[in-house]
Amino acid sequence: MVIAGFGCRADATVASFRSALAATGVRPDGLAVPEDRAALIAGFAEGEGLSVTAITADQLSGIDTPTQSDLSLTHRGVGSVAEAVALAAAGPGARITVTRVISSDRMATCAIAQGLRL
Repeated sequence: MVIAGFGCRADATVASFRSALAATGVRPDGLAVPEDRAALIAGFAEGEGLSVTAITADQLSGIDTPTQSDLSLTHRGVGSVAEAVALAAAGPGARITVTRVISSDRMATCAIAQGLRL
């Protein structure tokens, strides 16, 4: 299973998510975001025909990410929100295949995780 994880600002748009995902060059099987951002990505997910997994703060706790952002560490306690939610949604044994990339408007980040689930 290939999961695109997203981190975003509260005013991110469908175009923000589209730009960030396009920068990865990957077509995922599903999307993941922090649970308090699930409503923001719903329109994008619907347009792409993909489901969204909402990841709780407890699920993010302790996830080690390849990249580190001071902003993510301060606000979410993880080095990269996009990488952490992708790993959490992809399940045990998942690995990051594309580290976080930033949308052209700098409102969203996206990372890709490959999981063992089929």
